[in-house]
Amino acid sequence: MILVTGGTGQVAQALAGEGVRVIGRPELDFDRPDSIAACLDAARPALVVNAAAYTAVDRAETEPDAAWRANRDGPAALAAWCAARDVPLIHISTDYVFDGLKGAPYVETDPTCPTGVYGASKLAGEHAVLGAGGRVIVLRTAWVYAAVGKNFVLTMLNAARRTRQVRVVADQRGCPTAAADLAAAITVIARRVGAGWQDDYAGVFHAAGSGATTWHGLAEAVFARAARHGLPPPEVTPIVTADWPTPARRPADSRLDCAALARVFGIALPTWEDGVTRTVDAVFA
Repeated sequence: MILVTGGTGQVAQALAGEGVRVIGRPELDFDRPDSIAACLDAARPALVVNAAAYTAVDRAETEPDAAWRANRDGPAALAAWCAARDVPLIHISTDYVFDGLKGAPYVETDPTCPTGVYGASKLAGEHAVLGAGGRVIVLRTAWVYAAVGKNFVLTMLNAARRTRQVRVVADQRGCPTAAADLAAAITVIARRVGAGWQDDYAGVFHAAGSGATTWHGLAEAVFARAARHGLPPPEVTPIVTADWPTPARRPADSRLDCAALARVFGIALPTWEDGVTRTVDAVFA
């Protein structure tokens, strides 16, 4: 049995299915360390996927302790339990471990330099799970969206229903990733691990939608697909980051190079455009 943390989160829900148990609060709560071992002891999983995280990027700047508990301390306890029992762990991380100044897609060995509490706490989580001594795979992903939950795609669709004009940042680049596509990649990895662990499985891999765009480009793609379902597209005005100040500074260019994932696991996620099409269609289904 595969145990997935993250409860009602986008990736956790996308992983739900036969042979998978999804858990979250209050059963497993990183704010209650005792609940972690108790839950894992009861479940006795063959593999654990940690999709739980504190993802409120801006709020993390004023709630750093909560971010560090969820993104470092909780995963550390999870990894320690897994290491002690030789249970493989797949841990989901983020492109926000980079500062976005490279000017080209990041590979796994590039120096990290998070620009805010969220990225720093997620990077610390990577170090914690990798340092636990077990069989650990870290998957850095980016700009995750789904037909449910809270994400940029749904925010744009809701905006289109309320207004005829939206302003969207056009100078930040990244790799939008459909939660369903990331879940499919995790499922393939889990099968490979279940068939037998190999040393080259261990470590950090980038797993994001193929291709790249800006938030503005993503918004336009969402509206173009939604128009096919009868939702009139609003005018999308491009703005720069300085026009939309936020408590946390986002990386300007956090594109991820996912070649290592393809080389080791034979996985390439679908294009971000394809993911948008399927996700928007699901919203209107």
